[in-house]
Amino acid sequence: MITEQTITVGSLEWFYREVTPTNSNNKPPVVLVHGLPSHSYTWRNIMDNLEDQGFRAIAPDWIGSGFSAKPDRRDFAYTDAAYETAFGQFLEALALDKISLVVQGFLASVALQYAFNHAEIIDRLIILNTPLSPEIKLPWLMQQWTFPFMGDMVTQDPLLVDRTLEKGSGFVIEDQDLDIFRQPYLKSSAVGRALLTTAKNLKLSQTMKTIEKGFEGWPVPTLMVWGMADPWLSADIPEKLADNASNIEMVKLDEAKHYPQEHWPKEVSEAMVTFLRRQVV
Repeated sequence: MITEQTITVGSLEWFYREVTPTNSNNKPPVVLVHGLPSHSYTWRNIMDNLEDQGFRAIAPDWIGSGFSAKPDRRDFAYTDAAYETAFGQFLEALALDKISLVVQGFLASVALQYAFNHAEIIDRLIILNTPLSPEIKLPWLMQQWTFPFMGDMVTQDPLLVDRTLEKGSGFVIEDQDLDIFRQPYLKSSAVGRALLTTAKNLKLSQTMKTIEKGFEGWPVPTLMVWGMADPWLSADIPEKLADNASNIEMVKLDEAKHYPQEHWPKEVSEAMVTFLRRQVV
């Protein structure tokens, strides 16, 4: 059963979802990190499946997203560096000294930077449709969040979540699920301001160069689970990485798009569990 938790780390309150199985397999906990404009609810089906297989799983809402704190930008910079530092402090506060990390989407690249700088705590790395190339730019839909005046309006619209998640996934999301994704936008204007600031501060070209370099000599077993019909991210880079590194493998979901966990949780979970259970040789 998924429980909802909060923890205060320094001046920041993190919200996270967690499953703790009764039949634990004693593998490292799995930390699942969301992208934009989502939050931890996107991992609900994956977490249920992981629990069934004996894995403890934790999915935080990024600061500024979902039900976590949304501080003023004077108190939290909403930059890659600020997110990376805060993420590390969150893991430390939960005493997570060894994890398997799962990332998906724009902003999740920050967690990749953390992984490359702290490889000693990463047991396995799983990447779903996340920007990996210096040529990547924000999709037009997300670029609009950064425009003067327009950005202030569109990031305050709760339907922004519907448009983005359904455009990226290519499929209709059930109303009861969209209701939960929308809740933070209905409660406070702070989430829209945080989204606008985060989007403006995403230095994708610079970040992607760091990530590209991070894969050089990356020692940790890594799985790419890729929605091949993603309208925003090509499969070229993950395919190249999987072809050229013995510790990187790839599972292709031909019909899935940018948010494969939303409509293909069974296939994603099966690939993840097989990978996480496998012995390293």
